[in-house]
Amino acid sequence: MPDLKLDSIDLRILSEIQRDGRITKLALAERVGLSPTPCWVRLRRLEEAGIVVGYHARLALRQVTPFAMALVEVTLGSHRQADFDRFERAVRAEPGIVSCWSVGGGVDYVLRVVARDVDAYQRLIDRLLDGDAGIDRYFTYIVTRTVKDDAAMPLEALMEERNGSGPS
Repeated sequence: MPDLKLDSIDLRILSEIQRDGRITKLALAERVGLSPTPCWVRLRRLEEAGIVVGYHARLALRQVTPFAMALVEVTLGSHRQADFDRFERAVRAEPGIVSCWSVGGGVDYVLRVVARDVDAYQRLIDRLLDGDAGIDRYFTYIVTRTVKDDAAMPLEALMEERNGSGPS
């Protein structure tokens, strides 16, 4: 699909729905300065273009159940495409691995893992090791406190930097 040109209204729509995915069509239109129908048409176009990929609820998980969160650096033993594919399949099969990023630098992947407790986390890692996911080494960082966890992307700042109008 060709690049969709986004204007300032599109960016405002994206920013608003990031802040509140349950916003009504009328409220969204009011916040971005459009009448409801053109606003809805723009939102549908953003969805159809694959820019808006879903709407999700953010949970206060600690109010539901205790849990442990870990960030894990993973280095694979071998670096053929088949090795990366095998590891990524194993990661996708583990519901407790809620994020996985392939990274450059001294490690191959960084994972964010949520488990009932540290023992459950270790059992998950043991499954990956026993299942031959190709892990050579891993380093675990237990999250002790969340300082910032913002799901909304900083669209305005990113677009300013891309267009050269950001701070110098």
